[in-house]
Amino acid sequence: MADARVHKGVIPAAGLGTRLLPATKVVPKELLPLIDVPVIQLAVDEARASGIDDLIVVTSRGKEILADHFDRQPELEAHLRERGKLEQLAAVGDVGAGVRFHYTRQPEPRGLGHAVLQAAAHVGHEPFAVLLPDDVMLGPRPVLAQLLDHWRPGFAVVAVMRVAREEAGRYGIVAGDVAPGSRAFRVEHIVEKPAPADVPPVAWAVMGRYVLDADVFDILETLPPGAGGEIQLTDALAELARAGRLVAVAYEGERYDMGDKLGYVKAIITHGLERPDFRDRLAAYLRSLADAGRF
Repeated sequence: MADARVHKGVIPAAGLGTRLLPATKVVPKELLPLIDVPVIQLAVDEARASGIDDLIVVTSRGKEILADHFDRQPELEAHLRERGKLEQLAAVGDVGAGVRFHYTRQPEPRGLGHAVLQAAAHVGHEPFAVLLPDDVMLGPRPVLAQLLDHWRPGFAVVAVMRVAREEAGRYGIVAGDVAPGSRAFRVEHIVEKPAPADVPPVAWAVMGRYVLDADVFDILETLPPGAGGEIQLTDALAELARAGRLVAVAYEGERYDMGDKLGYVKAIITHGLERPDFRDRLAAYLRSLADAGRF
């Protein structure tokens, strides 16, 4: 069960979405759908299912529509009710239900650490979760809830997955290994986008779920720019690792990078095959493509 003491969450949503242009020229990447659910809503649903009921979304100029998505729309609800479209009405009414939303802006793109720092005034001295909506996590239990199982005051917890050494330069990489029978381990070292020579033999990459204590804000405020000239959350986590206060959890589930074109397509296909309303027809279509030699 998720730790009830952590009830605040931060969703960084200020990025420009350049990897998915031109689709994201006007539409925020966080509103691109996994079939019929925007990716930011998936992050909100995961937070809610993990016991988080207070969320602050860090946005940027032109992303006011993100707040609109989580607002009530009485005209649409009345339209659906009058026409007896009760399933769609329930889906619309469930968007963000039970969660208090707050919004703040990152004035300029200065990195994930800087985006998280914008939430400091709202979070205050409480522990909090961070969910990156680009990383869609599908599994038997919410990944954030799995992290909360291992969180305790004074520590930070991050989600990790094994990656090939040649892919490690795209991620924050932690040194350590999971003991037999456990999914969690103490992190001794973490580095953002390491050079190939610096990648440990077992490469554990940090994915977009974190549980942090509020003192991480003090670290972020004093950090110099890191990789890419940005304020990196990974650099703050490195300080916690040196103090023995960083735990990694090899979570159960699949992760899809919705900011990557191929990752986006994979997520749609995989999620589609789990949808009872059309999975059989989708599976039949994929088999027909295979039979026709299309792949």
